[in-house]
Amino acid sequence: MKQFIIDLFTDWKRPIIFFAFSLTSLCCIGLFLNNIPLENIAFYLCIFSVLTIIFSIIYQLVKGRFLRSLLTLCILGIGVVIFFYFLVAEFWKVQSLPDRYADNLTIPKNIKINLPSDSAFSFTDTIPNFQLYNSIQPGIYSYVIWTRKIDKGYCYLKAFEVTENDPLSVDRLRERSRVEIFNPTDNIVKFSMGKTQYNEDRDFTIYEGDWGKPYAARFEVWFVPANGERERKLIEKNFKIEGWMR
Repeated sequence: MKQFIIDLFTDWKRPIIFFAFSLTSLCCIGLFLNNIPLENIAFYLCIFSVLTIIFSIIYQLVKGRFLRSLLTLCILGIGVVIFFYFLVAEFWKVQSLPDRYADNLTIPKNIKINLPSDSAFSFTDTIPNFQLYNSIQPGIYSYVIWTRKIDKGYCYLKAFEVTENDPLSVDRLRERSRVEIFNPTDNIVKFSMGKTQYNEDRDFTIYEGDWGKPYAARFEVWFVPANGERERKLIEKNFKIEGWMR
């Protein structure tokens, strides 16, 4: 291993060739093959090749080969620029591709499926209860909760695709759907998502799926008491929804 490392840096062109190969592999796999595992391997290989380039620059400086060190540094700079453009191209590729999540999903006919409402909703079911509302675009929703006496705390949503039980928008849904609640009386009180700091209606986004591709999702309302007690599920309902088109 020691001899291999020495041989790698003795010829200053070897780290450059290794860097060029790994960077080219990353760009080709990312832009044309669309293979995530291979792309991850190529990415880590590219990071390792960058380290070899940096060590090569240091090695050439120590040996007094200043011109070779400068050329290697310039090649590294060019590679960084190429990598930046690759990231931009990869971003626009992802944004332009249609979301295939809901293509093969079916809406079950043997369960009750509710629709998000566009207008005022009057509940006739049990309490606590909740309702989704369509927001400014398909895939973007808000919701309200009706409940009687309940401790101080907050509610949030969990969402799952019905047929596969896939969690939806896990990274953002909890925080975006958070609603502070407290009702010390036996009267039914309505709690909504409220307004943002810019006086706009708060909402949340379901990212899985695309416009015009509806599927069934189970929404669960969870309550987190402010006194530190264990959180609990209040109610769940199924809705026909669409994902947000990026």
